[in-house]
Amino acid sequence: MYESLLNYPNSLFGEFERLRRELDDAFGVSGMPGSIRSVAAGSAPAINIGRTPTSVEVYAFAPGLDASKIDVTLDRGVLRVGGERASALPQGERAKGSVYARERSEGRFGRTVALPDDVDPAHVKATYTDGVLQISIARREAVQPKRITVQ
Repeated sequence: MYESLLNYPNSLFGEFERLRRELDDAFGVSGMPGSIRSVAAGSAPAINIGRTPTSVEVYAFAPGLDASKIDVTLDRGVLRVGGERASALPQGERAKGSVYARERSEGRFGRTVALPDDVDPAHVKATYTDGVLQISIARREAVQPKRITVQ
């Protein structure tokens, strides 16, 4: 059995991977979508979006955050959820050792979602409980399906 070249410290492939991570961190492109309708792998926070007859429901999964550090904006049918996650490592520990794996992102994050045209920006409710941000946006009453009686 052979050992992976990525596991050797100071290997050529390991250095390329380190350089790619540093460039992603420096330019803030790590896990960011290319447009409002696409999602890159590792985008944060993970979201679910659904619609009921009276509202559009958005669930963003962002555990371990302070609710006051989450920013939610709705402008012209575009919902943006952003915030900042502090580092899990104390500052003194960073200088002492190396990080071998980093799966939990830290720093600023954000997601942008285009919503349907029938949402009512005047009726938005956001709650954050147990690491789940729920955003409920009412649909305009004029565009909700109505039953018409046939005579």
